[in-house]
Amino acid sequence: MTEISARDRKTPKSVSQKGSTTLATRVLELVASGEASSRAELAELLGTAASTISLTVAQLVERGLIAEEGTHSSTGGRPRRVLRAGSNDEYAVAADVGGRHARIGVVLPGGGVRDVTNVPFEVSDGPEAALPRLVEHLESLAEQRGRDRLRGVGLSLPGPVDVASGAVVLPSRMLGWNRFPVGPWLEERFGIPVAVDNDANCMAVGEQSARHSEHQQSIMVKIGSAIGAGVIADGRLYRGATGAAGDITHIRIDGGADIPCSCGNTGCLETVASGAALVRILRERGLDVASPEDVVRLATDADPEATRAVRRAGDHLGQVLAANVNFFNPDAVYLGGILSTLEPFVAAVRSKLYESCHPLVTEHLTIERASLGADAGLVGAGLFALRLALTRALGDIGRATPGADRRHTVTNRERI
Repeated sequence: MTEISARDRKTPKSVSQKGSTTLATRVLELVASGEASSRAELAELLGTAASTISLTVAQLVERGLIAEEGTHSSTGGRPRRVLRAGSNDEYAVAADVGGRHARIGVVLPGGGVRDVTNVPFEVSDGPEAALPRLVEHLESLAEQRGRDRLRGVGLSLPGPVDVASGAVVLPSRMLGWNRFPVGPWLEERFGIPVAVDNDANCMAVGEQSARHSEHQQSIMVKIGSAIGAGVIADGRLYRGATGAAGDITHIRIDGGADIPCSCGNTGCLETVASGAALVRILRERGLDVASPEDVVRLATDADPEATRAVRRAGDHLGQVLAANVNFFNPDAVYLGGILSTLEPFVAAVRSKLYESCHPLVTEHLTIERASLGADAGLVGAGLFALRLALTRALGDIGRATPGADRRHTVTNRERI
């Protein structure tokens, strides 16, 4: 969602301030981001009279853009109603796509999920063949829940995504998908906003929605067939100058110098620490493995070769993460994807980080599996879709407001 500038967030000013967005837009941005969840917090952050905030919130509730639920715990005084973006009954359908399956479900405005299931999805079939089958599954979910309340469609893809165009860009494991307009293609079929993003970014956003008040600076690492990372800075997804922030996949490391990578270089992290790399390594050692799931099965059964390879992969990942953790100094490192289910892998990552990082950096550092598990990417994709729908709704409000200054301040940090 379009971001409020740091100056507007921190300095109380009147709502007529030059260059500001409409008050309704600013209220919804703060609620959607989680920075404010009550009228009192909104009034304090915006430096606006409580009566004006109450009127604006009431208008947004009437439009279905904000919902009220429950109350804040209070030590005295009048209880405060909790505000959140979105009406109580709206939702998005979302899919977290892997190489051979997709995890689909219904995502609610608060990040809750319903009707989650795995369906077949072959990335290797290409978008023209694979997407229509996925649409059938998503349409079925929408029909079951009520098509009239569907607000957006979210899609998490295992490759680099140009968010503006909704297309995958130069993916290493998605033959036939390069530059295919996935977002516009889906939007034409559903007739509502569609958000398409990289799987690691979706996981980072999903996990942050579950831990918003806990950690504001974090790195989410997905370790499946490939490896990716999403970065949360000040509670928001950080994309970088060209949207490539968190791309640790092609960092070259010791121990992989002679192994060619899909990027054209040799010795990249992906060649020694990904699920695909482990399949190759174990097959070279004579084990019968064909997928990362096979690797997990063997390691879970305490196969010595599989366990050794998994520990080594975790050590390699920890080596790369150590440089990033020392530089970024996050509150937490979250691990997701199929390899994160293996304790030897997680232990190896944790051990390498403690060994290689400055004690001040690791003193309060959380290193653990994603709390949402396999649903993190699904939740993130759905939240992206719902917030894209809100952004468009805000644009409609702005066009309907006479004399409103509708300019937005955009930065490289996307509010989640």
